[in-house]
Amino acid sequence: MKTLAMAQHTPPLVLMLLLCTLSVNSSFQPALVLEMAKILLENYCFPENLVGMQEAIQQAINSGEILQISDRKTLAAVLTVGVQGALNDPRLMVSYEPNFVPVMPPMLPSLPIEQLIWLVRNSVKLEILDNNIGYLRIDRIIGEETAAKLGSLLRDNIWDKVAQTSSLIFDLRYSTAGELSGVPFIISYFSDPEPLIHIDTVYDRPSNSTKELWTMPSTIGEKYGKKKDLIILTSKRTVGAAEAVAYTLKNLKRAIILGERTAGGSVKVRKIRIAQSEFYITVPVARSVSPITGQSWEVSGVSPTVNIIAKEAVTKAKSLLAVRSTIPKVVQSISNIIRRYYAFTDRVSALLHHLQSADLFSVVSEEDLAVRLNHDLQTVSEDPRLIIKYMQDNAAIVEEDPELYNIPDDMKLLRELVDTMFKVEIFPHNTGYLRFDKFVKSSTGDRLEELVAKKVWEPLKDTNNLIIDLRYNTGGSSTSLALILSYLQDTSQKHHFFTIYDSFQNTTTEYDSLPQITGPSYGSKRGIYVLTSYYTASVGEEFAYLIQSLHYGTVIGEITSGTLMHSKTFQIEGTDIAITVPFINFLDNNGECWLGGGVVPDAIVLAEESVEYVHKIVDFHQGLKSLIEGAGELLEQHYAIHEVALEVSKILVSKWAEGLYRSVVDFESLASQLTADLQETSGDHRLHVFHCDVEPESLHDVPKIPTAEEVGYMIDALFKIELLAGNVGYLRFDMMADVEVVKAIGVQLIKLVWNKIVNTDALIIDMRYNTGGYSTAIPLLCTYFFDPEPLRHLYTVFDRTTTTMTEVMTLPEVRGQRYGSSKDVYILTSHMTGSAAEAFTRTMKDLNRATIIGEPTIGGSLSSGIYHIRDSVLYASIPNQAVLSAITGKVWSVSGVEPHVIAQANDALPVAQRIIAARLTKRVQGK
Repeated sequence: MKTLAMAQHTPPLVLMLLLCTLSVNSSFQPALVLEMAKILLENYCFPENLVGMQEAIQQAINSGEILQISDRKTLAAVLTVGVQGALNDPRLMVSYEPNFVPVMPPMLPSLPIEQLIWLVRNSVKLEILDNNIGYLRIDRIIGEETAAKLGSLLRDNIWDKVAQTSSLIFDLRYSTAGELSGVPFIISYFSDPEPLIHIDTVYDRPSNSTKELWTMPSTIGEKYGKKKDLIILTSKRTVGAAEAVAYTLKNLKRAIILGERTAGGSVKVRKIRIAQSEFYITVPVARSVSPITGQSWEVSGVSPTVNIIAKEAVTKAKSLLAVRSTIPKVVQSISNIIRRYYAFTDRVSALLHHLQSADLFSVVSEEDLAVRLNHDLQTVSEDPRLIIKYMQDNAAIVEEDPELYNIPDDMKLLRELVDTMFKVEIFPHNTGYLRFDKFVKSSTGDRLEELVAKKVWEPLKDTNNLIIDLRYNTGGSSTSLALILSYLQDTSQKHHFFTIYDSFQNTTTEYDSLPQITGPSYGSKRGIYVLTSYYTASVGEEFAYLIQSLHYGTVIGEITSGTLMHSKTFQIEGTDIAITVPFINFLDNNGECWLGGGVVPDAIVLAEESVEYVHKIVDFHQGLKSLIEGAGELLEQHYAIHEVALEVSKILVSKWAEGLYRSVVDFESLASQLTADLQETSGDHRLHVFHCDVEPESLHDVPKIPTAEEVGYMIDALFKIELLAGNVGYLRFDMMADVEVVKAIGVQLIKLVWNKIVNTDALIIDMRYNTGGYSTAIPLLCTYFFDPEPLRHLYTVFDRTTTTMTEVMTLPEVRGQRYGSSKDVYILTSHMTGSAAEAFTRTMKDLNRATIIGEPTIGGSLSSGIYHIRDSVLYASIPNQAVLSAITGKVWSVSGVEPHVIAQANDALPVAQRIIAARLTKRVQGK
């Protein structure tokens, strides 16, 4: 219908062209152009594009350029360039052919049956290749009627034989002719009977009709179905109906297209004589639009899945089918490995299901298969350790030798091992230093522990702090982790360190602190600083990770390598594909499984600078407890809800004692950690600690009263009013001004703003962009929406600083006319609405004076104070007032105002207008 409507609007443009050419001397060229335009209007398959053509033709005629062309072939070429440029369609061509004789090829259905059989046999070739691969070459797509005539021949000689093959190479490289009506027959052979598929829509301009092409529920002969591999070969010569077949099967994800981009033909093209001249114009009179893609193969052609020159396509197709024939075996092998070895046993079922249902129809190589499977498995498992790789040239798979970390039996060799492996020093300021580059198998009470206790822990036991250098530690045995960690905690308490699940052994082993250790315990009260680098790997990473997880120390240096050795790699037989499966899960003290990927230090510095950086952090940590206690004291003194402040203050100190502030390395990270802890423990997101080198200015300085010259500008900047349909007022203001400022501009404000909306039947107050300001004007603003008597209790304010309770009431008198208490008021909100704007909104909601529409508000504070934390560069923003509801007497929630009607902020105004209209209709009907 849309196309038809466009076509009906174009004839007046032809009339315009005619009028434009009346001033030109009567000549052949203008008449030719106008006849050409008429042909296009009646036949071109994109009539909606012809508006642009009219302007181009008019410009060409008016310019007189074509009047100067005497050579007719040159004129044809010029007209071709013009019409192609105007319509951006290379299929449009104007030619001068004085000897052209139209030849109409006979329609196939009208030919005798013997000729049809001969034609089909010469345009179709079928072979059965090795491994039961079918090869079907079709050089002409026969139409619906011809197919019906030759049904039994096609069934017996082509389709029933094709159906028995294991896979099919469908060769359309030489298919240069055919009928679009035959496309559904071919597509139907490669699809299921149900549901039927809408595969194409063809619009024919001369008849102004549209035809839809669908697959058929039944076919002549056995269907090939959707399961077996289908590869279509194409070339630059493939054109027309064959392109439609290739394009449809590709986008249905039923076939892989291999070869060259096709010609980019057309559904139907006609060469039409221009009036009685010897000029002809070639016009595409029909167009195809795929309902699958919304686009077409016309002009642009069909791009292959695999690009290769046409003459090599068959060989490539055979090798591709050989790859694809291995896919089920590869998938099954991977499934078996995952089922047997993957450490996340609870994820195995989902992984196996995904492997069996994976869409691998377009896989064209082993590398492609590996990439697809790797992406899919990592997406489903959310485990970066589970890896599928294409290992070209059969790259060697290196497995870690666990014997490397066994300890010798000979005592002399054992002493040499300890002397070589462990380096111990005492740095200035009594800071201990311990370096070891491997974790060897060790347990409490064995000879190695005795030597290590004497070599390491005895010299370090009286140091103030300890540096553990893992910058050159590439891993080892996880069994020694519990022993070393036991030296770094209080022996009087039992701690759970980590758990290891081994899928090979199907065992779960929990590693706890050891009840006894041979050497002196270092304990958890002193500072422990672990150094890392990009070389820190495997068990070295696990140790650094546990130091953070257990809150035993601070990690300083570079992000670790991210290479865990808890996986095993399997080569898939007969392929260059390998799968790496994690067979051990390492669960920390919180039960969280660490998936590797590298440990991020608390302080990221270059490895070679990390020792020097430790001393800076040690100095910072000396004053950490004082700053945390200072923050708690400020909270107790100023936070509006005192009992909450007392509890939070205790929790902050408790967290410090438990080591939860060991990850803090500077003022910025301390401010971030304190903010998170304050908000989490109090449930109040308004509490905030920030770092500032310069003392911040007060957020609420004494407001400046505007001059007479500034008043008009201020009102224009702050207020926006509008009268909407139905006598509805609209008032927007984006800042809450101080009451003294409001009084100072009161006369002009009443005149320029209020008087224009006070007599409306309903009022919309837009607070979506109002982030707050001063709360002093809230009583004045609320008063306009209530009657003079009785005065209304709006809310009560408790000020922690002065320990006073103040009841906020409406005012007995205001300047100008009140809006009153009977007319509807609507307030629009967003997630930006905060502070005093939020308090006004909540008050109007509490007193049932307004309908709130929009998003929940930010949950801001009526008043917050900025307080200096001890003698530092840290400051705390603390809400020092609590607001109590006039209705319930309870403290207002800090979670914000919940609207009566939830809507996106952008939609709030139209939603309000619809509600107003609906209420008005209801009232009218009720009268």
